Amino acid sequence: MKKLFLSAVLAVGCLVGVNAQSTGFEAGAYVGLPMGDAKDATSLNIGISAGYYWDVADSFKVGVLTGYDHWIGKTIKEEFMGTTVEFEVDDFGFIPIAASAKYDFGSSLFAGVDLGYAIYVGSGEGDGGFLYQPKFGYSGASFDAFAFYKGISNDGSISSLGAGFAYKF
Repeated sequence: MKKLFLSAVLAVGCLVGVNAQSTGFEAGAYVGLPMGDAKDATSLNIGISAGYYWDVADSFKVGVLTGYDHWIGKTIKEEFMGTTVEFEVDDFGFIPIAASAKYDFGSSLFAGVDLGYAIYVGSGEGDGGFLYQPKFGYSGASFDAFAFYKGISNDGSISSLGAGFAYKF
């Protein structure tokens, strides 16, 4: 898991080095509180992302997005036949591969959505799933600050509600 996380960080770093001089490249980080089925087994959702956007029309951009999405497992205590049973949920992650779109409302506010597939990475069994992430935020000259709701649909619903920051190169 650590090797995969370090590989993702290295890949994002390489993308920054390759595309830092071009417009449209963004890299950021986020934190979210698990919701849905995920809140029972995880305590926090953190991650990094990198994307590239093209202007399609005034105030409208489309692009591609990837990164690493990490879910921190928690200790679960259950009562079973008068005895408390305790077990740890392992951390797990996803690598999102998504198309992204943003609409700028003109007053530095924007709305966007990421749609794609999240590839499961972690020990044990797990499946990837359809990724959807609507977001709304403030867009400055060199950064975006946003709130999001992220969902990954597979056998259940893995979702989080959070905030993020992206630096524009």
